[in-house]
Amino acid sequence: MRRTELLQEMRKMQFEEIYGNWQSKRLTQDEAARLLGMSTRTFRRYVDRYEHSGAEGLIDKRLGRESHRRAPVHEVMELLDKYKDNHRGWNAKHFYSWYRRDGGKRSYTWVKCRLQEAGLIAKAPGKGKHRKRRARAPWPGMLIHQDGSPHQWVAGLQWDLIITLDDATNEHYSMFFVQEEGTASSFQATKEVIEKRGLFLSLYTDRGSHYWYTPRAGGKVDKTKLTQFGRAMKQLNISMIAAYSPEARGRCERMFKTHQERLPKELAMHEITSMEAANRYLQEVYLPAFNKEFAKPSPEQGSAFVPYVGPDLGDILCEQHERTVNKDNCVLFEGLKLQIPADKYRMHYVKVRVRVHRYPDGTLAVFHGPRRLASFHGDGSPWVGKGVCPSVA
Repeated sequence: MRRTELLQEMRKMQFEEIYGNWQSKRLTQDEAARLLGMSTRTFRRYVDRYEHSGAEGLIDKRLGRESHRRAPVHEVMELLDKYKDNHRGWNAKHFYSWYRRDGGKRSYTWVKCRLQEAGLIAKAPGKGKHRKRRARAPWPGMLIHQDGSPHQWVAGLQWDLIITLDDATNEHYSMFFVQEEGTASSFQATKEVIEKRGLFLSLYTDRGSHYWYTPRAGGKVDKTKLTQFGRAMKQLNISMIAAYSPEARGRCERMFKTHQERLPKELAMHEITSMEAANRYLQEVYLPAFNKEFAKPSPEQGSAFVPYVGPDLGDILCEQHERTVNKDNCVLFEGLKLQIPADKYRMHYVKVRVRVHRYPDGTLAVFHGPRRLASFHGDGSPWVGKGVCPSVA
């Protein structure tokens, strides 16, 4: 017997007992109604139905009827077939976002319950103990998270996914795959954010060796000895904050969990197997849809982003190494000889301290102060022609 039917039987028995006491004048009409939890008017209606049809008159006629709001069987079957054919293994939230994009009108709870009833997805385990959530930054641009996640995004291939997102809104400003996370990928991600939105106040990262020097494994980072990336952030007046536990990077970790659940399935569905095609899919399809679904308004109106005005970003977000020019006007750099050409401004650069810039794509340039003296390909051969290498221009 269903719970509603059981409750109705108990209510019938209770009414008959109170009705008898009311008939024998041991209870007034107000007292009888109060004991049944109803108004005196409703009690009189029950009395009329009981005296006219007996106990059967107390039965709720709605029981056993099909609700007019219940979804038709063919709609439920169509939903389940769609999940089985194209989305098997997707979680309820991910599948629901696609269901809505395809014109579905039902609620998330309805879709999730139908999938659970059919045994296509498991019910989530109970939540753990209560924890207080850290408040979000009030404005966009006040705190930016950057992190990488190695994962088998495509069957048989493990890449690193680099994401850069805003603490205040969850919006992902940059997202791309690389073979391995490092200085070059961090430069690329930061450059994309600044070009898209402007300079931000602070960057929150893990203690990866490309972000920080850590004198003792597992210990505090050295904020005085800067990595190439740390030097670039200092040059841009962006504060860096080091995280000391996975929990401290909770927002990034939760985002990666979502990406690891969704991205491999979407890439497989579109038969994407190359990194180039995967990055194109990220920019054209996945990232706009993800931000539309997960980005939220900032806690307060305003923005901490400011437009970037200064030297070419490419000459800041790159590796910079100081060298001394040899007597033959060459600079030695990691086994390469970079020849400084003659120019009309100076006879030679012998014993002068210069900077070698190595860009994320591997190309090189030699600077004296703010002036570029020469540009080179990755193998040390000079760039011949006007201007600088197209890859670093």
